[in-house]
Amino acid sequence: MSNVNQTNQDQKYFDLHTSGIGYLNRVREVQVKRGQPFLAVDVSALHGDAEDVQYTRFDCRVSGSEAQDVIQLLMPEIQAGKKVLVSFKLGDLYADTFVYGKGEKAGQTGVSLKARLLIIHWAKVDGKHVLPVASDAPASDAQDAATDEPLAGEILPAAPATQEAGRSSLDGLI
Repeated sequence: MSNVNQTNQDQKYFDLHTSGIGYLNRVREVQVKRGQPFLAVDVSALHGDAEDVQYTRFDCRVSGSEAQDVIQLLMPEIQAGKKVLVSFKLGDLYADTFVYGKGEKAGQTGVSLKARLLIIHWAKVDGKHVLPVASDAPASDAQDAATDEPLAGEILPAAPATQEAGRSSLDGLI
């Protein structure tokens, strides 16, 4: 369902949001030639039957100010290769094409799903809650986050991480 937002009498826009649960991978600060650098992260979203979970990868620019704070706090855990599971909301999803530069697919066209990471409702690192449920989290996510019951995706291995390992802790969050 889309919402029509009106910032003033002349300008209208439609929101397209995607929400779900997924693992965070490949966190990085992206340097650009013009403009400010920005924070980016891959979200491997879980979907499908709990007995045969599928993953869809989103390459996300971290846009929400609270999401930026959370990603900064989780960055060492993601870089250390820990399983970082979050409930998220993405906005402005689009497909971007690219050409593989090396490997088996060199020269072939690929597609990357891109979006803006707007909100992280809750987070778990290696199965332990490190961030509380946000007040605007969907009811089903809030129920999962509020209990100690494992989510279906937690009994399966996380989507493969693509970032080198680093070390740190979330002492301030726990």
